[in-house]
Amino acid sequence: MENSQFIWMDGEMVPWADAQVHALSHGLHYGTGVFEGIRAYEMPKGPGIFRLTEHMERLHRSAAAYGIPLDWPVEQLVEAARRVVRVNSLPSAYIRPLVTLGPGSLSLDPRACSTVTVIAAWTWGAYLGEDGVKNGISVGVSSWRRFAESTLISNAKGTGGYLNSVQAKLEALRAGFDEAIMLNTDGLVAEGSGENLFLVRDGEVLTPPVTAGILDGITRRSVMRLLSDDGLDVREASLARSDLYYADELFFTGTAAEVTPIRAIDHRPVGTGKPGPVTSRAQDLFHRAVTGKLEKYQNWLEPA
Repeated sequence: MENSQFIWMDGEMVPWADAQVHALSHGLHYGTGVFEGIRAYEMPKGPGIFRLTEHMERLHRSAAAYGIPLDWPVEQLVEAARRVVRVNSLPSAYIRPLVTLGPGSLSLDPRACSTVTVIAAWTWGAYLGEDGVKNGISVGVSSWRRFAESTLISNAKGTGGYLNSVQAKLEALRAGFDEAIMLNTDGLVAEGSGENLFLVRDGEVLTPPVTAGILDGITRRSVMRLLSDDGLDVREASLARSDLYYADELFFTGTAAEVTPIRAIDHRPVGTGKPGPVTSRAQDLFHRAVTGKLEKYQNWLEPA
């Protein structure tokens, strides 16, 4: 993560070091906020932002689901994100919109709180490492379960809900893994600590359904579309832990992770222990789509 010069805060460009919220902001104490992760990719005519409008639409849905007021319409948030990339002169970027409750009350009734809306952008490379993208990562099934839909709203990107993911991630790192896979409260496969999961077996490409308690990732849906259009059998399916051990290939998707192969799970090699042909195909198709090299998906990219 490299600091940029400016962060957009409620309509103003604020120097990076001055982009602060009050110490008694409700979101700092209770996790009352929602966010997005978006990538802009370097292209000959300037950065292309991947599915920007859809990300901002999901930000609005997440805010509505958690009852957090968001006064900035999608169109203005889209333009603000573009502006942040331009002002910081970033050829490529990771973009982080955040809507959080500010000061006004520290009771569990947040209705008196103001809302703070922030969009930052900076240079960020491969989330799970360049070697992980090339050769695959090792993962472990976490003892921490993905929270149930009756506990929090799993298909909204609420800030407080990611405490669950942080525990899974730290447990995985302490055990010597690169990342975690989380089961849901029914014992079925959900997702990584911050990524969606795909499994390949006998030519089928499977991914857990939204009803498993996962985030309906925009990268996830993009990869499903790319592989399906390429002639592969892609579908949602409930997966047991044992399915992970029988897989020919496993890979993660996400804005930060993009398409990252999994070479081992719970100290067991996945397939040959190297990225398989479907994973490699997903990586290639995704890379070409996000860099504007596939005409069919040009509408996924919006100029900065």
